[in-house]
Amino acid sequence: MKCPLVCLCLALSFLGLACAPAAEAWGCRGHETVAALAEKHLTPQAKKALLALLTENPIDPQLKRYCGQRGLDPFVDSSTWADDERGRDPATAPWHFIDIPLSATQGSAQAFCGAGGCVTQAIADQLTILKDKNAPGAKRAAALRFIIHFVGDLHQPLHGSTNSDRGGNCVPVKYFTRNPHLRNNYVPNLHHVWDTEIPESQMLGADPAEFADTLDGEFEGSFTTWQQGGMQLDAWAWESHDHAVETAYGAFSKPIAAEPDVAVNTCADDNNIGQRMLHKHLVIGPAYRDQAASVVEERLAQAGIRLAMILNDASKTGL
Repeated sequence: MKCPLVCLCLALSFLGLACAPAAEAWGCRGHETVAALAEKHLTPQAKKALLALLTENPIDPQLKRYCGQRGLDPFVDSSTWADDERGRDPATAPWHFIDIPLSATQGSAQAFCGAGGCVTQAIADQLTILKDKNAPGAKRAAALRFIIHFVGDLHQPLHGSTNSDRGGNCVPVKYFTRNPHLRNNYVPNLHHVWDTEIPESQMLGADPAEFADTLDGEFEGSFTTWQQGGMQLDAWAWESHDHAVETAYGAFSKPIAAEPDVAVNTCADDNNIGQRMLHKHLVIGPAYRDQAASVVEERLAQAGIRLAMILNDASKTGL
């Protein structure tokens, strides 16, 4: 990162404006769990074709991997690549989420897809590339990696909603005994707690493959229902939005009210949303965490099973 941007972020931090980092739905372990669960449910035909595509077109070894090199198989390792690629190609940043306002009611999620794209549109676009047998192998492998990641993103409630607060990044929270403070961005914040702290607290130290096995057993009876109707990106986006309304924002002792729908680039926008939320003294303790954990586990499992469904269907015509 070059000095001018660093200096700008530091200056804004002192003013309370905060350069909020890009959201990373589910964090490393969460995305890897989604991929591990999906891989368990791939057909032999699909698994063979997809692993061959990834192996023959490996990730650029020069790309800085935020989650590190941990010897994962190519399918699971691909689950976090899109966050790394975003650093190299910022144009892909809007593809990770869809900002449906907290106050919005059911309708076409596509109406909330911004000019730079959104997660539902990105999944559809990348699926078209993956299925194009005339496209270069490297481009199809990249499309597969995007799909693996974006299906996970779509199922994170704070990637399917916003309250003029950058998907909860501008909502400081006290997480058990950890008080919020400003460090370029507010930490802990609502988005990161849902991305990382809650999923990893449920893993109890398990690796993603082991946690995928746990979710597999816990939710096996729901798999058929979750796959009904095939790929329904709009409906899955609204599921995330509704979980955000009911739990992410709604499970506090005093639920967070809907903000006016305005453009927010920093936590100083929307009448200094970050400071206003900080002064609400929001606390995430056992009751909130337990309610959120139930949603998180279900959404991780839904993402894995639906990802497998999408890729199994794509493989039927050959990949």
